[in-house]
Amino acid sequence: MRAIWKGAVSFGLVSIAVRLYSATEEKDIRFHQVHREDGGRIRYKRTCSVCGEEVSFDDIAKGYDIGGGEMVILTDEDFAELPLTTSRAIDVLEFVPAEQVDPILYNKAYFLEPEGAATKPYVLLRDALTDSDRVAIVKVALRQREQLATLRVREGVLLLNTMLWPDEVRTADFGFLDEDIQVRPPELAMASSLIDSMAGEFQPDEYSDNYRTALQEVIDAKVEGREIVQPEEVEEAPAAAVDLMAALRASVDRARAARGEAPSEGAKEPTPISSAKSAKKAAPEKKAAPEKAAPAKKATPKKTAEKKAAPAKKAASKATEKKPASKATKKAAEPAKKTARKSA
Repeated sequence: MRAIWKGAVSFGLVSIAVRLYSATEEKDIRFHQVHREDGGRIRYKRTCSVCGEEVSFDDIAKGYDIGGGEMVILTDEDFAELPLTTSRAIDVLEFVPAEQVDPILYNKAYFLEPEGAATKPYVLLRDALTDSDRVAIVKVALRQREQLATLRVREGVLLLNTMLWPDEVRTADFGFLDEDIQVRPPELAMASSLIDSMAGEFQPDEYSDNYRTALQEVIDAKVEGREIVQPEEVEEAPAAAVDLMAALRASVDRARAARGEAPSEGAKEPTPISSAKSAKKAAPEKKAAPEKAAPAKKATPKKTAEKKAAPAKKAASKATEKKPASKATKKAAEPAKKTARKSA
């Protein structure tokens, strides 16, 4: 790494000489604009919009547009009068708890390396920051601009994080913030359960830029003269809107399954909102035929009536049965039979 700045950390009456290194680097793949026919680089000329002539760097100044086509031109002498410190010092203003610094304010990170005999005071400041669990709020002039920054410890090295000024952070002004949206306790509990099921330890090395990797492969294939056939991506149909509670429950079960845990009991797939609405509309039709099981089960009077009717039926059946004829009847019938035979 190459140092981009040299200065000193002013810590009370202690001055710690340091060198500044950029702590991050962009890995984006950069391209040049070229002529499609022969690959020649495209160059742009600095021309004046008034006279049309090409302008050299020596004749270029800074201008501020005040509107209406008017421009205020500032020279190097104008900038020299500004109260920008040139002492190359990192002035410690105060020490604050680390959690009080909103991460949205962080801009760019730099490593600080002790220079010469400043190693001992450097280590002293580093250990003091570690023990106090605080960060130092500092001011520093970098690239002709005064910047607010923090000093904190990372992996045994002092890290300078430049910060945005408070008026450079936009206000989140969105309409839904004024709406009265109620979240039901069961939904909040299920969302919390989903967060717990997906909780883990952040390991940055587990993540990678898949797009950059694929793009680099395309470039390597071009260099080697081979062709890459990308698999066709199947366009997925847009997912239907699902019931929020069912979606949360299904998400929890999916997260548990990914961890090898058993899903919760009574788990169901997300129910489309349209189906849920139609089910709600069909509910009153079912209620139109209420099930009153109690009156239907009162069969005891019928049973008693059947029991009372049983003897009467038996008596009727006995009455209809043919009784055997008595002997007197038989004797009275015999002369009649004999007379009938004689006449025949």
